[in-house]
Amino acid sequence: MRITTDPDEVARDLADARVVAIPTETVYGLAALAGSPSAVARVYAAKGRPADHPLIVHLASTAAVDAWTSSMPPYAQSLAAAFWPGPLTLVLRRSERAKDFVTGTQDTVAVRIPGNALTREVIRRVGEILGDPGVGLAAPSANRFGKVSPTRAQDVVTELGEFLDDELVLDGGPCTVGVESTIVDCSGERPVILRPGQIGCEDIEACTGLTCGERSEVRAPGTLAAHYSPTARVHLIAADSVPGDTAGAGLIALASIPTPAGMVRLTAPDTSAHYAASLYRALREADALNLNTVFAIPPKGDGIEAAIRDRLERAAHGTT
Repeated sequence: MRITTDPDEVARDLADARVVAIPTETVYGLAALAGSPSAVARVYAAKGRPADHPLIVHLASTAAVDAWTSSMPPYAQSLAAAFWPGPLTLVLRRSERAKDFVTGTQDTVAVRIPGNALTREVIRRVGEILGDPGVGLAAPSANRFGKVSPTRAQDVVTELGEFLDDELVLDGGPCTVGVESTIVDCSGERPVILRPGQIGCEDIEACTGLTCGERSEVRAPGTLAAHYSPTARVHLIAADSVPGDTAGAGLIALASIPTPAGMVRLTAPDTSAHYAASLYRALREADALNLNTVFAIPPKGDGIEAAIRDRLERAAHGTT
């Protein structure tokens, strides 16, 4: 794989139905034309991702949403107006353009307009090359399935370099949000959060005037019990339960929590937003240092904090 900063080079490869890694504000994605079954198949193969897992279609503007969806309820329109471009994915009834290999055979499609301006520009340029203003990119996180998502260009090369050859990685710098987008099922009468992210239930309810629903049959990315997992074993602990004699283990916690002697401090964020932005980098650092164990103290709260806890709980799944 080769890192580049040239969006035109990346757009040309995408238009030729090649696979490319792109930056978003959440994590780096492994992108391909969402309308090309062969290109999307390469994404699945490189990730080792089950073929029935739906993908998110990334679009350059709200005008392209109509090409991929058959309906958009008023509350979904309100969410789009409030949070796009940004870390919000809406699940809507699909159009004929959204094929089974993108939707995971469901009758819905997940769409979003990423907050990263460079990636939106790439999508626009792909549309210009193909003469298709509705073009979309299927772009799951650029990592092996179930592993830690990449938040820097070099992370992608480290993770997928042995599975891809001369594919490009567009370097857009470190991801600012650091955890995947909030996914909201908008195919029913009220919004249902399928995957938590920076935009929380309170934000959605304030925007739509509706109470978030609790049940949905829609399958969404990143919701398996075990996910976002490093090689090191992750343990979630309370702030008053930090081990004092675990030499060689790593610690992820807010800066206000001291590091016990002998323990490796992987990140010391001073805010929840910084915690989210540094979380995956810290988990990757644990593996780079060959640590066997990571202790994580999640922040308290209902916004981005809920997303952090979700990712850590999945990373820690199966540990005791």
